[in-house]
Amino acid sequence: MSPEMVISIIQKAFEVMLLLGGPLLLSGLVIGLIISVFQAATQINEATLSFIPKLLVTFIVAVLAGPWMLSVIMDYTIRLYQSIPSMIG
Repeated sequence: MSPEMVISIIQKAFEVMLLLGGPLLLSGLVIGLIISVFQAATQINEATLSFIPKLLVTFIVAVLAGPWMLSVIMDYTIRLYQSIPSMIG
């Protein structure tokens, strides 16, 4: 196995990781920003106010994007397993 092959595998793994984590993290970030603006506008200083909406939106995004996320990780895993013979020999 060459160093280029290892770097390619690691690079693809990072791409898949970003694809899988991106929607969940971005949705939490957007909701957190919206709630922070709301808190600043109304001067409500409650730290736990943003927790429940972030949790709900992250859950909803996970349910909606779940099939796509599953297909991405399955495609990556299948391609990785199929490439094992070429890596060995």
